[in-house]
This record gives sequence, structure tokens and C-alpha cells, in this order.
Amino acid sequence: MGLFSSDKTYLGIDIGNSSIKMVELKKAGSEIALVNYAFSEEKKVNVKGGGLNNSIEYLSGIINKLYKEGNFKGVSAIATLPTSAVFSSVINLSNVDKNNLDSAVEWEAKKVIPTSLEDMTLDWQVIEEDKKNENLKVFLTGSPKNMIEKYINIFKKTGVNLSSLETEIFSLIRSLALEENNVSLIVEIGMSNTDISVVKKKIPVLNRSIELGGHSLTKAISESLNVGLERAEQFKYDLGISSGSKNDTIPEAIINTLKPLVDEINYVSNLFENNNDEKIENIILTGGSAFIPRLTEHISEKVGKNVVLGDPWYNVTYPEEMEGALHEVGPRLAVAIGSAMRSIK
Repeated sequence: MGLFSSDKTYLGIDIGNSSIKMVELKKAGSEIALVNYAFSEEKKVNVKGGGLNNSIEYLSGIINKLYKEGNFKGVSAIATLPTSAVFSSVINLSNVDKNNLDSAVEWEAKKVIPTSLEDMTLDWQVIEEDKKNENLKVFLTGSPKNMIEKYINIFKKTGVNLSSLETEIFSLIRSLALEENNVSLIVEIGMSNTDISVVKKKIPVLNRSIELGGHSLTKAISESLNVGLERAEQFKYDLGISSGSKNDTIPEAIINTLKPLVDEINYVSNLFENNNDEKIENIILTGGSAFIPRLTEHISEKVGKNVVLGDPWYNVTYPEEMEGALHEVGPRLAVAIGSAMRSIK
């Protein structure tokens, strides 16, 4: 259902592990306003291992259905590539002639990207340089060409023009309004995997991904209580990591399943801080499974750092009466919100 009318709107589309999310925003004076949002509950949607496993027809069909039934108006969209499928690195270049910068970056890319460059689309930007322009720090990304081609072909079969692609982490940095001078750790908990990124000056300087997500937690509850997955999913969000019924079986199952995630957060934090003269100031949880009750408190206790639930609506206005519902779905829509914001000046 559309919330505001607008002549010019901006679409962001996130093809996730378990659903497709779509957000429409518009410029309202000096503010950004929510126009519309929708998401599918299709369990077959799956983006894993750097490739779209579902057919082009299937995924384009879901996008068309969401667009039509949700009465979206925007004709162009920015879609996102999974962080875990895109290689990224900060590389250092010394004594490089800026006229030959492309060649220098490609030469260094061959050293750090663990696959043939012929199969990758490279993108890069200078993020730091000394006064003499002799030493440069360059942020490099490499995206699989076959994945990009599939995205292009998906949107060719929809009523939406694909105007651009960007990596999920950049959409999150934008929607979560990270401060320029802070070092933050973003934990995006999806359905089947979790992406962990250290962000410095709005650049992801360290990324890792583990195969643990919301489905792992639901499955653990299902097996502990011998109930179906649908009922276990409800238990997960009703009780979370708190004392509940069934002799606290639900919290215990969640805590035990979360241990590898907590260990990975500790590992990434220590890896960054031991190699840099800086501390991670806060940990931000996002993604569809970040809304589990007491999850932020539990992780904070285990890692000894401030942990908060990210608010992707921070820079977006919306009807006051929708605040409760939008707060609940916000972590799930964070990537799509950020990608929709990209085109708004």
C-alpha cells in the first residue's frame, strides 16, 4: 500500500536468502520519506555461494508480483549483491603514476583476488593519499561476472529497469547512518548466513561470512521441543533469549546455536584491533533475524562491547502511526532502504 504520492520515487530491491524485499522512497523537501515497501515470504528464494540458485523466471516473477500487488510507482531500481559473494580489499600503492592507475590496480588485484580476473568485474576508488600523491590506499571490489549477468537478465523480465548494482554492505552503511569517524562492526543476520563487516570511514575494511542464520536458530528450537518449524519460528520471536516456558529449553537452544556467531564476532574484533591502533566502538545488528528478544544484550555480554539494533529508518520519515510495525520490519528491510537512498541527493 502506498503511503505518500510522488512524481519521483526511488526503488531499492534486495534479493535475499529467503525473500525479496522492495522499498520505495522519495525526496520530501530536505527529508527522505517512505512511499512504499513490501517483501515476499517465498522460501525458495536463495542466493548462495556467489550465484543465484533460483531460475531467472522464478525470481523475476516474484519481483513483478511484489511490484504490481504493492502498487509501486518507481520505474528504476538499485539492486544489491550479497556481501559474501563480492571480494573486497584495501590495497596500498606506492610511487604510482596516476595516468597508469588502472594498470597498477589491476596488477595488485591479481595478487589478492583468488580467482581469474577474466571472471570478475573490478571496481575501485582511492580512499586515502599522502600530500605528495606518492602513496595511495585504494578500496577494491571484484564481483563475479556470471552473477551480475543473472541480475541483469532477471530485471530484463520485470517491469523495473535495473539502474545500478551495489554490494549489500554499502547499502547498510547508508541506511544505518554510520558516523564518518567511528569504527563500527555490522552483523547482518540473514536466514542462512551472517555477514560480519568492520567499517572504518564508511569503508568495509574487513569482511567475513559464516553459515549460521535465522534458520539455524529455528531448526535448533524445532529439534529441542520436537515441534514443527513454523511453530519454532514463532517461539523464537516470542521468547528469544529470555526465561520462558519448557524449562528454558528455547533460550538454551538459541544460546548454544549462537556460540559460533559470538566466537566469530570476537575473532573479527580481535583481528582488526590487534592489527590497527583503533578500537571498534560499537556493534550494530541488522538483518531479518536481528529482532530476536534480548539478542543485543546477550551478544554484548559475551563480547564486552556496546551492541545495538540498527535503525534503518533513522533518516527516513513515515506516518507516526506506523512506527511500531516499521520498527519490527526495519532490520529485514535495511539493505533495500539503503539502496533506495543511494539515488536521493
